[in-house]
Amino acid sequence: MSNPPTPQPAYVLHSRAYRETSALVDFLTPQGRLRAVLRNARGKAGTLARPFVPLEVEFRGRGELKNVSRMESAGVAVWMLGDALFSGLYLNELIIRLLPSEDPHPHLFEHYAATLQALAAGRPLEPLLRSFEWRLLDQLGYGFALDVDVMGDPVATDGLYRLLVDAGLERVELLQPGLFQGAELLAMAQASWETPGALAAAKRLMRQALAVHLGGRPLVSRELFRKP
Repeated sequence: MSNPPTPQPAYVLHSRAYRETSALVDFLTPQGRLRAVLRNARGKAGTLARPFVPLEVEFRGRGELKNVSRMESAGVAVWMLGDALFSGLYLNELIIRLLPSEDPHPHLFEHYAATLQALAAGRPLEPLLRSFEWRLLDQLGYGFALDVDVMGDPVATDGLYRLLVDAGLERVELLQPGLFQGAELLAMAQASWETPGALAAAKRLMRQALAVHLGGRPLVSRELFRKP
């Protein structure tokens, strides 16, 4: 006799129509990213199957494609508008693209939920996005030190560094495109976003770090920020 499914906290990352009345839904749970079929998606459950709603979901099935056996609201939906909404969609797309299926990351789930609340509360977007990108890379095993270079030497305030994606930061002597100042990197390490240039450098650094793992395919959600 099989055990009944255990309810899990979850958020919808993406949902699309599937067959006549069902939906194919990507969820983020503490147990990782799960894809499941939601039956009767035009009913009450379908109204819940949207991003930024804290849910409690029961899944059935052993394969990669699960079935939703029960789904209930587990709190108040997080309402976001404008750039905050686009930022939330960006987080969702990053997770779908980078997080392997059924790879448990409970701390990432908690950080995601906290980031949504912070976005909805109107906190400055850039520090929140950089923090989440960094946490995601670190959880996936792609993180690197910001205060020590690949040789094990402390990052120097007046030094120039380039990112070696699979290794970390390498000090360079010759000026070239895409470099980072040591002062900027040390500010990032301390999350000192008031340091001049730190946020802009962090955005460039995360773009470089993420690009190789995104495989050259652009993120759709980034285009939303470019539209008037």
